[in-house]
Amino acid sequence: MTERKHPEKTPERSALKVNAGIEQPSSINEAAVRAFKARKPRQFSVEEYVEGILRGDRVILSMAITLIESSLKRDFELAQQIIEKCIPFAGNSLRIGITGVPGVGKSTFIEAFGTYLTARGNKIAVLAVDPSSEISKGSILGDKTRMEQLAVDENAFVRPSPSAGSLGGVARKTREIIILCEAAGFNIVLVETVGVGQSETAVHSMVDFFLLLMLAGAGDELQGIKRGIIEMCDGMAINKADGDNLNKAKAARIQYANALHLFPPPPTGWTPRVELCSAIQKTGIDQVWEMILAHDNLLKGNGHFEIKRRQQQRFSMLETINQALVNSFYQNPEVMRLMPRMEAALNEHHLTSFQAASQLLKEYFKPFGQEPPAENI
Repeated sequence: MTERKHPEKTPERSALKVNAGIEQPSSINEAAVRAFKARKPRQFSVEEYVEGILRGDRVILSMAITLIESSLKRDFELAQQIIEKCIPFAGNSLRIGITGVPGVGKSTFIEAFGTYLTARGNKIAVLAVDPSSEISKGSILGDKTRMEQLAVDENAFVRPSPSAGSLGGVARKTREIIILCEAAGFNIVLVETVGVGQSETAVHSMVDFFLLLMLAGAGDELQGIKRGIIEMCDGMAINKADGDNLNKAKAARIQYANALHLFPPPPTGWTPRVELCSAIQKTGIDQVWEMILAHDNLLKGNGHFEIKRRQQQRFSMLETINQALVNSFYQNPEVMRLMPRMEAALNEHHLTSFQAASQLLKEYFKPFGQEPPAENI
């Protein structure tokens, strides 16, 4: 007996019929890839970088600074060649370090100060060092957003840079960036630090004038900063000296001036001064600039300007050597092999930290046939 199929179950009338559909597109957008390759910047030669920097091309200057900040070996080698060719055209700027406690208004002051300088025909470069997170290693790099007028000024160049874990964010890279900015024609370089702390020593070693910004009415003025910071500064400016805070600022000025006179006079013959200013109201900026010029004229007149520059070069050389030695130690294969064992021994209280350090140093010095100096262990 032949089985009869229901008409709805025939392929022609079945409701379950599935269309073949269309061919699925590739997961890679070929058009986007071609567009990216078309706009990808080409690699410049050393000569092209140097030529662009010397004619003041900000795009090429920014690209060269990015090479300096890069951790890639090929970028480092290229950056060093660029710096070497720019050195003969550098060294003609006035380098000013600006520091102060958090909240003192460094960025606001720099914008007011920078616009004051550019209005008088100066070309300024601002190197704003932004602290890097110890956890994520990232930086916000938001200083440029707080310098809206200066960031669009054709006679100013604002470059925020990550500290990347270096001493307060200022080290060899900042010095090298200064060289490129000077070669690009900027006659004033402002270096903003991350705040009062160890970074001030590094900043002081690379600038001609070290300006300390302070606040009034924030507690005991003489306890608000470290003695070492006062000794290093070439001048102080009490910011936010306006409105109801003006009288407090005037009183603080007397206190700071008296404190400065307690320290031995510097060998340059310069007596640090204290000025009042308001970055918001843009008052007192001219007095701060006059103080910096007076310092510059004095040091150039008595020969201490060149002495200070030579000291900066020596400090930079020693700092570079120290950093290279540190890198060499931690990248040594035997040290890298032994380090986990020493850390485990420390955790299990089998060794003291000094004993562990001694064994690591002995392993490092072994290929040189030397013993580590006992006084350094």
